[in-house]
Amino acid sequence: MRRNRDAPFRVRRCRSSVRCGGSCSHRLRVAGGFVGTSPGRGGRSPDSGGQSGSVAAEYGIDRSLFVERAVSFFPVCRICAAARDCEAVIVALLRPGDPVRSWLSGAAFLYGLAVRPRMWAYDCGWKKPVRLPCRVVSVGNLTVGGTGKTPMVILLTEWLQAQGHRVAVLSRGYKRTSTAAQVLVSDGERVLAGPAEAGDEPYLIANRCPKAIVAVGADRAAVGRWLLDRWPINWIVLDDAFQHRALYRDLDVVLIDAMDATGLDGLLPAGRLREPLAGLRRADAVVITRADSERDVAAVRARLQAVLTGNLVQSEVIFRPDEVVSVMTGVRHAADWCVGKKAWLVSGIGNSESFRRLAMENGVQVLGETAFADHYVYRSEDVDRMRAQATRSNVEIVLTTEKDAGKLAPLLMPDDSWWALRLRADVRRGQDALHSLLCEFSDTPKPKGDVRA
Repeated sequence: MRRNRDAPFRVRRCRSSVRCGGSCSHRLRVAGGFVGTSPGRGGRSPDSGGQSGSVAAEYGIDRSLFVERAVSFFPVCRICAAARDCEAVIVALLRPGDPVRSWLSGAAFLYGLAVRPRMWAYDCGWKKPVRLPCRVVSVGNLTVGGTGKTPMVILLTEWLQAQGHRVAVLSRGYKRTSTAAQVLVSDGERVLAGPAEAGDEPYLIANRCPKAIVAVGADRAAVGRWLLDRWPINWIVLDDAFQHRALYRDLDVVLIDAMDATGLDGLLPAGRLREPLAGLRRADAVVITRADSERDVAAVRARLQAVLTGNLVQSEVIFRPDEVVSVMTGVRHAADWCVGKKAWLVSGIGNSESFRRLAMENGVQVLGETAFADHYVYRSEDVDRMRAQATRSNVEIVLTTEKDAGKLAPLLMPDDSWWALRLRADVRRGQDALHSLLCEFSDTPKPKGDVRA
């Protein structure tokens, strides 16, 4: 291990090509908030297979499982190569009979004891959710991390608006700086709050759905009442609300990431589940996201077989690059504009590996990447450091996510060639069933009044 002279990073070499886009010529830059990679020398060649001499191979542990556990245990391990660099440590934690593994299983058991009583209280009717005088659809997930909820919220909002409905989107506003009980992010005509005050996802939704009313607040029932007093809203879309059962919803849409099948194996902290898989029986529709690979989809379906019922609408969604937008000027190009361009990737999302894969599948030559933790608050020194890394790597553009673009824009210089990759959600299977489900409730009269269900 050696010290990089121009930044306070620990630098290690990537030792595997597994899930590394076919290239392992990276040096790892590990700092307090993020992990980045840059071109280096001496990495193992891709044809080595990534398993020879591997600690994971020695103990017979599946490497994909190892990667997911690495990301769960260490938020700093947000990119492919970084997880392998922590391999010896993580595999030691996952060895059968290891006391740490036993402790995690015990902690997961205690977590389950804490979660189940609240769920039972709602299931048995001891706790009553608030029912608003409009239709409500929730988009959520069973696991922690990014499953593509924001693109799905945008898609459902667009569908409802196309039917002529006045739609509002409610979110908790995770990691927002404002302490107000409710923040109006958009009134359907203009965006009124920035990403810091509103939160990353609500700000993105407000920009992508300019005619939708967007608001944030911890008490979503109270925020819903507040909006209904001011606008004639007939549909509310709840962002990340499957476990938020205090507000009644007519439809529950649950997303499962096809690339995270191992995340369904156990409750936090041993796995990535927020609640037991049996909670999926509350859902009206299950959407498997990032369903590009039939093999990944089959693995997820095998894990869900015991809880999937015939009445459940099942759908599959893939995320495709739609446009490339200049972070500074707002100039737009078709997604194929960046084909063949040398790029440095910057992301602060729940699944940076997915962003890297999408960029490479779109023909981008990825020369390096800086991946921050989800909802990371960028500083000017971060941007200066990444700009220097990109310059040294002789890249043509810096490519980031649409979610990060709003936070990065105030920190950039006018001549910075930083671009955001805008994605769209394409329903590959089950679109008619999902669309019909929305239409069915749209055509059904809603009882008036704010009542307890």
